[in-house]
Amino acid sequence: MFNKLKQIKDLRNQAKTMQNALAEEIINVNHKGIALKINGNMEVLSISISEQAKNNLESNLKDCFNEAIKKTQIAMAKKMQSMGNMPGLSDLLK
Repeated sequence: MFNKLKQIKDLRNQAKTMQNALAEEIINVNHKGIALKINGNMEVLSISISEQAKNNLESNLKDCFNEAIKKTQIAMAKKMQSMGNMPGLSDLLK
């Protein structure tokens, strides 16, 4: 039983380490006049919108966020892979 508790504690520590490492990963996306900065925990750090982008704001924002999320997911998978050999992550990076 104590062995299981130790394993749970180790997993929890690994998750916290991963979360801290991802917070340091910064993704910058520029899409049709919108500049978005997001960290590996998918927290938006900043956003700026040019006058040009305001014409089609809703669509441009959606596209920019989707691109940022995709890049963040790739960065997360790479970070997780570098921290330990986890099965299935190689498929995400292709």
